[in-house]
Amino acid sequence: MDWFESEKFWTQYAPIMFDDARWAEAPAVAQYVKDLAELEEGSKVLDAGCGLGRISVELAALGLDVTGVDIIQSELDAARDSAEAEGVPLTLINHDLRTFHAPEQFDCAINLYTSFGYCATIEEDLQILRNICESLKTGGTFILECTSRETAILYWTPGEEFERAGYKVVTHFEVVGAWEGLRSQWTLYPLDTPTLRGTQEPPSLRGAPATKQPIIDHTFIQRLYPASFLRDKLIEFGFSKAEVFGDYDKSPYNEKARTMVIIGTK
Repeated sequence: MDWFESEKFWTQYAPIMFDDARWAEAPAVAQYVKDLAELEEGSKVLDAGCGLGRISVELAALGLDVTGVDIIQSELDAARDSAEAEGVPLTLINHDLRTFHAPEQFDCAINLYTSFGYCATIEEDLQILRNICESLKTGGTFILECTSRETAILYWTPGEEFERAGYKVVTHFEVVGAWEGLRSQWTLYPLDTPTLRGTQEPPSLRGAPATKQPIIDHTFIQRLYPASFLRDKLIEFGFSKAEVFGDYDKSPYNEKARTMVIIGTK
């Protein structure tokens, strides 16, 4: 089983990855999606890798017919709760994106917030893109937003520390191969545990709990694709056009890019 298929992982790390700032930006991101794809009320949208429904719920609130697909049932349960709390309809499907496809069913598909590039092989990653292409109607729009090889280099950091969701979070990042991937280690220390003081521990661990082993530790690798490679693959898989931007506002994909956004038209 791949790590991203683990219910336990998402239970532990979802509160860390999806903080208040990520939830606060969701309405604006949903509006960008609607505008970029020129969607009308009732348009059918596929949120491929919807997770907690952060964007799905906001898209549904804009009057769109949204289907969220994810491999983690607990995430889908949380998305359903959020949709019910907001009073919006939301179709949720527990399925692996490597095998999910619904031929020509959707006007738009999205895969956002670096939810791409974690499969065991390149072919599995690319199969997800093929499936999304097949699931779009002719003229449909695909919006992919994730860390690319270029943005990983642009914003490279060896690690950071912050406090969130009751933990001190210590991250450490390493380049894999010739910038082919990024190995990320996330270690969580409970804030209510007495901390080490007066010792010679490395700076990255100062303030960590006085235990020999961290309470939670997880390492994973994200494959880093050049934007041009993904753009060209979308054309190969059946998109008539694919363009790369540096943000949802269609700003240039250059040294000032905040992220990588690829917009493909089938």
